[in-house]
Amino acid sequence: MSIHKKKYIGLVGLGRMGLAIAHRLIQANFTVLGFDQDKQAREKLELLGGAPVDAITEIPNKCDIMWLMVPAGKVIDSVIAQIKSNVKESSIIIDGGNSHFQDTIRRSQELAKDNIFLLDCGTSGGLRGSDIGFSLMIGGDHNSYKKAEPIFKAIAAPNGYAYLGPSGAGHYVKTVHNGVEYVILQSYADGFNLLKHGQYKDLDLHKISKVWNNGSVIRSWICELLEEIFAQDQSFTDISGFIDENLTGQWTIEEANKQNISMKLLEISLEIRAQSRQTGGDYATKIVALLRNKFGGHEVKKT
Repeated sequence: MSIHKKKYIGLVGLGRMGLAIAHRLIQANFTVLGFDQDKQAREKLELLGGAPVDAITEIPNKCDIMWLMVPAGKVIDSVIAQIKSNVKESSIIIDGGNSHFQDTIRRSQELAKDNIFLLDCGTSGGLRGSDIGFSLMIGGDHNSYKKAEPIFKAIAAPNGYAYLGPSGAGHYVKTVHNGVEYVILQSYADGFNLLKHGQYKDLDLHKISKVWNNGSVIRSWICELLEEIFAQDQSFTDISGFIDENLTGQWTIEEANKQNISMKLLEISLEIRAQSRQTGGDYATKIVALLRNKFGGHEVKKT
């Protein structure tokens, strides 16, 4: 009987998103063999019902499908190198992080020489994905995708996963997704900034966001999070407007320029974030920072 039929999966990276993915898999009766350098993270996996291991190299000995949920860049290459030394032929590695799609293509080609298959999976849904499921954008070898599909189905929200094309396609789509996210956050933030400081000084932003969430054409999950935020506070006097970012927004702009596609709104959103890190931002960037904390657990700096 294959490892896949036994419903085992390896998971490297047990941060917020990694543990949320582990929770979904365990609920679907997968046995999750997980590793993280942080001992407390491994203990949290055990509390969820998973099986932590003390070294990455233990995972490929027991699993032929491994999910990586670690930061993009050299960390991915390091983890793959450690796995590759013990992995069986025809094994599948899934990169569920925000890797650059060109790096994904390179890694896929290198692994294919040893008959190892890399699937790239853009993963969206934030912290609530643990409960309602994630949105998964998948690229890579189609036969490997079909073998791993029960895993994607267990992790995803209903109708929340799709195979999108060859290697890099999943991370490409997720990169553009994040570019869109930047603009949406900034658009809501600018609107509520004007409402807060415009002609009518005493508008209740909680009431406004609640009304917008019921029937308006701009209702959304982001607006629901705003409703929750404004129910708690509307002054944000002790919050810094400092907004951090990952590289996906910049990657989206680079690709747009390469394809001669204008993305002015994203350019402006990135400029606003960069300025916020120099000046501490304003009321609008405070809103963006709080939203990022709400859906992704990103740090909010205090004044």
